[in-house]
Amino acid sequence: MDEIGRICNEHEVLLMSDATQALGKIPLNVKKAGVHLAAFSAHKLYGPKGIGALYISRRKPRVQIAPQLHGGGHEEGMRPGTLNVPAIVGFGEATKLACTEMDGEAQRLLTMRDHFEEELIGKVEAIFINGKRDQRLPHVSNMSFKGLDGQNVMLHMRQSLCISSGSACTSSTMQASHVLRAYGMGSRLAKGGLRFSFGRMTSDLEIEEAVDIVVQSVQTLRSQNPVWEMYKKGIDVDDLEM
Repeated sequence: MDEIGRICNEHEVLLMSDATQALGKIPLNVKKAGVHLAAFSAHKLYGPKGIGALYISRRKPRVQIAPQLHGGGHEEGMRPGTLNVPAIVGFGEATKLACTEMDGEAQRLLTMRDHFEEELIGKVEAIFINGKRDQRLPHVSNMSFKGLDGQNVMLHMRQSLCISSGSACTSSTMQASHVLRAYGMGSRLAKGGLRFSFGRMTSDLEIEEAVDIVVQSVQTLRSQNPVWEMYKKGIDVDDLEM
């Protein structure tokens, strides 16, 4: 983010970041990163659902945004209506707790995530961990399985695991992740991306159970997939339908 912020600053471009997954999980300094607007949501750190926050730079530069709702002068004319005070207080307290416990919890989740990935790499062929090891959030693992569509894998495990084949923003589309495509990944492998998230209540036992479920699901689906057999014979399957 620091590098992106530097480039935006050089070209006098405003930078907005969806920092929902970062708040309370990793150190966050919007000024240092050159971020001018940043969005947050309480439910990602165990706060109340339905409440969020927007950071707006007030100087160097002063960012001005247009109201999307009209009818009152609340929040310096930015939005009308009575504020949800209990949710705001809950958001603040959840943020305080998350930031207080952040260092220890981040290390615990990082250890858990790395163990999860290492177990799968040792048991599943042609698995790809998406993203650099030292430039990822500690509580998220995104991976692709050669020859398999992420939606199919997710549906096969839906009775056992709660996982996602993409972000909430793109849940209504079946297209390959534009983020993974920009990362340089082929369209078929990008379409196979799955996201696993670990949280405060995740236990070591659940990690072991999740590994077994993923291994079994991938093996079952590959055994029914002729594209996987073609790949095993050395045929390039990246451009073939799954």
